[in-house]
Amino acid sequence: MAFVVMGLFLVTGNTAASQDQPTIAKDSIQVTAFTNGSYRGSYDTWSWVPQMTYRVNGPIPSGSQLYVEFTQPGSGPWVKFDCKTEETQAGRWWKTECGGRDIPEAKSTTYTGPLSFAIKMRNELAGSDATLFTGKMKVAKAHSNETGPKFVNHFVYYVDHDWNLPIGYVYLTPDDTRGMDYPNFNIAFWVRGEPVNFQPHLFYQGKEVGKIFFEGEEVGKAGCESDIDNGTTHYVDDSLPQKAKWSRVVCSFPSVRGWDKTGQEPGMFGPLYLLAANPGDYEFKLLWNNHLARSIKFKVGPDGLVDTGIATANKLGSNRIIVPVQIIGDQDGQWDRMAWKTEAFYGNPLTGFTVAQ
Repeated sequence: MAFVVMGLFLVTGNTAASQDQPTIAKDSIQVTAFTNGSYRGSYDTWSWVPQMTYRVNGPIPSGSQLYVEFTQPGSGPWVKFDCKTEETQAGRWWKTECGGRDIPEAKSTTYTGPLSFAIKMRNELAGSDATLFTGKMKVAKAHSNETGPKFVNHFVYYVDHDWNLPIGYVYLTPDDTRGMDYPNFNIAFWVRGEPVNFQPHLFYQGKEVGKIFFEGEEVGKAGCESDIDNGTTHYVDDSLPQKAKWSRVVCSFPSVRGWDKTGQEPGMFGPLYLLAANPGDYEFKLLWNNHLARSIKFKVGPDGLVDTGIATANKLGSNRIIVPVQIIGDQDGQWDRMAWKTEAFYGNPLTGFTVAQ
């Protein structure tokens, strides 16, 4: 089933106020394997088809149609499918989801290994057909949690997303009522495993900040939850590390703001912590299942978050600042620590990025 969202593209130091051609927000692209419970009419063997989610920054002209093509090495084009598309003005974006169960079972495959894909947009009114993004991915498989001779070929397929783990993001979002005059502070990163039981902490010059207490109770407590879950469509054998599940986690700090340009008096709990009023070095630390699991360092200037320049240089296509993530402990299991060098953003690795030590 297709899923679509339209939204406003916020203008920041990472983005242009307007653009003439549509672009893909690279950090929005998610490619997963949708496992079918049959193959060529037989329920004894499972197979898979691709499933896509991505966001397009406008303009998308009237009459345009987004679509995706996948190619298997040595055998050429494999599957092509349309994605729901709507005319979108410059300065706004269109998010769409396609593939998966909408692809006929006859197109499914049992192939594992590297594949290539391209996100394209055709417009028969204008006689155009443009490629917006090209990428590569690596598909693997694991046995289902079923046992017995009838289930020997019941494999669950998944796309490896280890490349995400060392890459994080810091960014501001508009307040619900006061917009970017009083922006919220957010930090995002990936985990491999179940995205639960997080405790986020923010430090400035070694001292924890962003905490407010009222009558002995903390108010506006920071919290984290996943906004993307790239997992399998069926249960897998317990031997697979972290059950082949990768999640992007977003942590928000209600008591921390980028700045205050409202001119209003503080609320009943007093003033919130303002990043721009306290420039310098910051560190985010995450407790996951009560153990230290992540450290992310970033800088703040008198105008707010200091841009690392990596997102702009690599044409990320969103207003987030890319920062390195230090992975601490073993809760993510065994993962490929070199994947980011060649596989980041589906074969479009970052220039100017250095992993945290």
